Amino acid sequence: MSNHRAELVIEVDRLDHRAIVDTQQPTPYLGSQHPVLLLTFTDLQTARERRKGAGCNRGCSYSVTHGHVRRPQFRGSAGRMPGVADPNATGRFAPSPTGPLHLGNLRTALLAWLFARSAGARFLLRIEDLDPVATREEHVTGQPADLAALGLDWNGPIERQSEHLDRSHAAIARLEAEGLTYPCYCTRREIQEAAAAPHGKDPMGAYPGTCRDLTAAERDERAASGRRPALRLRAGDVAVAFEDRLRGRVEGRVDDLVLRRTDGIPAYNLAVVVDDAAQGVGEVVRGDDLLPSTPRQIHLARLLGVEPPTYAHVPLVLGPDGTRLAKRHGAVTLADRRARGESPSDVLAYLASTLGLARPDEPVTPTDLIERFDPTEPLVLDPRD
Repeated sequence: MSNHRAELVIEVDRLDHRAIVDTQQPTPYLGSQHPVLLLTFTDLQTARERRKGAGCNRGCSYSVTHGHVRRPQFRGSAGRMPGVADPNATGRFAPSPTGPLHLGNLRTALLAWLFARSAGARFLLRIEDLDPVATREEHVTGQPADLAALGLDWNGPIERQSEHLDRSHAAIARLEAEGLTYPCYCTRREIQEAAAAPHGKDPMGAYPGTCRDLTAAERDERAASGRRPALRLRAGDVAVAFEDRLRGRVEGRVDDLVLRRTDGIPAYNLAVVVDDAAQGVGEVVRGDDLLPSTPRQIHLARLLGVEPPTYAHVPLVLGPDGTRLAKRHGAVTLADRRARGESPSDVLAYLASTLGLARPDEPVTPTDLIERFDPTEPLVLDPRD
């Protein structure tokens, strides 16, 4: 490739903001909310010719630089994170130990760590092992080991969610005492069929309240059939709005979510709220696949009388086929990368490069990245091959 490099930054409102990461050949990842497509070309003329080919005839802007990364100038405030870093906003990373952490998980962990440490805040690690069937003990120990190998640290002991179920059960009892719950006897299939149907202003997939207003006789009839009920929140179709540090203003309606599963285990949305409050978590940085659940969690926090944390939802890393990154995409875990001859330091450099904080082959430490990380700026990639 020619040493004369031109980096074309194209801002396209209609493009999906998620980026594709080729697990066989590192490619850039978009770390900001604003839809930006980063392309690298060998010469300026090709870049100019490809601008139109990228479908960027209207509503686009681009800039060309040579040999270095340039942060684009965004129109308006989209892509910027409102607010000032708060040293009291304890951060956390809370993976489920159902498999090894892949590059997307590791990148989210790095971002969560950087948000907290750059603000001088504490950073916690919690293992969300609610599901005893899916939990694997090798991942309970393996996930923290991978984070430590990258140089990420945390404050205090690692907490396991399963060891503090009493907190969640107490919260459920409080909601029951306030008349905010009801038993749900719907089967999984019935819920899926009901959720697939349109329900006016409720979001697709929302529970329509089938069991909400059952009479005592109807509940007795369902209980007599042997069905074990889940426990749902009587949400009242409330709308919740909040400011996400990456996505801006987000609003969603809260359906009657499950608080306790049919096996008696507290549901994720309840447990995560209770545990974040108990641990004093002030800011949650996580993948945007959890964005639709955030209004539910904020509503629950308010019902339980606790202050919700602030949120920053980062785009997911996708495989070459456009689906969520998974083992089928190839070398996606730290162990996979080690098998290819890459060290944890190499992987850290690559992850940092996807955030525009380093070159893919640049030796860096987490401390180096803290000094370079600015949470008030859009996250832009180093567009290297």
